[in-house]
Order: sequence, then C-alpha cells, then structure tokens
Amino acid sequence: MLDILKETDAFLEGHFLLSSGKHSNGYVQCAKLLMYPDKAEIVVNKIVNKLEGIDFDIVVGPAMGGVIVSYEIGRQTGKPSIFVERENNEMKLRRGFTIEKGQKVLIAEDVVTTGKSAYEAIQLVEEAGGEVVGIGCIVDRSNGEIKYPIYSGIELDISTYEANNCPLCKENIPVVKPGSRKIAMK
Repeated sequence: MLDILKETDAFLEGHFLLSSGKHSNGYVQCAKLLMYPDKAEIVVNKIVNKLEGIDFDIVVGPAMGGVIVSYEIGRQTGKPSIFVERENNEMKLRRGFTIEKGQKVLIAEDVVTTGKSAYEAIQLVEEAGGEVVGIGCIVDRSNGEIKYPIYSGIELDISTYEANNCPLCKENIPVVKPGSRKIAMK
C-alpha cells in the first residue's frame, strides 16, 4: 500500500496545515492516487476485504475526499453510494440524497486523522435516523482516536502537532495547506 502511495506521489513529506488546524510532517494526497482507477481499485479492495461480514446498506462519503472512495466501495460491494457536501460551510445531504430511518451506513473517507469530516457526516446520518457501522478509508492516521470501527487500506503513524507547538514552525519550514477545506493559514 505504501509503495502505491509513493508510486503515485500521494505520500508527501514536509510541513502541512491539516483541515483540523493541526500541523503535520506528512500528508497523503489521495487525489493523486485516485487519478489511477486501476490503483484505486486495488487500494479500495483492501478496505472491502476488511468489510467482509459487516452489514451495511449504503455508503456515504463526505465531499471532497470521500466521494470517489464511497463510489468505489459501493461499486465493489454492490451497495448504493451517496455523498454529503458543504453548503455555507456546513455539511448537508443535497441532490435528493436521503438516509432512511434504521439504514446501516458505512462512512467512506480518503484519510482519517481527527475524523472531523467523518464526524460531520455521522451527525447527519444519525439525525436522519441512520446507524453508522464504521468508517472505510484509504489511510487511517488517527492513532486509535476515533470512536467508530475503522476499516482502512493502510494505517500510517505520521506526526501531528498543535499549531502553537509545532517544531516545524520553530524551524521556519514553510507550511503548505493541501486539503480542500477552507482554513486560514497561520
């Protein structure tokens, strides 16, 4: 898995501002991996294999990172796939997508670090009466901090720092904001 991430230039090293506001010395830009459908199929199949025996009805991916992952999990499992997206900076179900009461839902993500986007999607699912059974993701870098089961293609231990206590900032290494969520650079 790590070889595929490196081969597609998805695994980056440097100084990054994460969507959570934290800083990190590594970043996985899954969009670079997802450019290659054959490689994405291989990586997502590792997630699907871990889902064997897990009962779910639908896959929900938070936009942007979870859309393609949700689709590919749905394609490989034969389950419907939808996504939630931001409207006025708040995650919403749009485009006529719905979650039925009692529906078992798998959240799909590219990378899970703090789970911020996944938790926003989970809140929507639960408000609609759905039951979240877990999170399927390409990369789990949460270090066990997420309260839902995670079914990942790979677990990576990449350092994460509070912005006000970042050793990379202290070394004056320029920070890069690679993700899709709008957040002020500090």
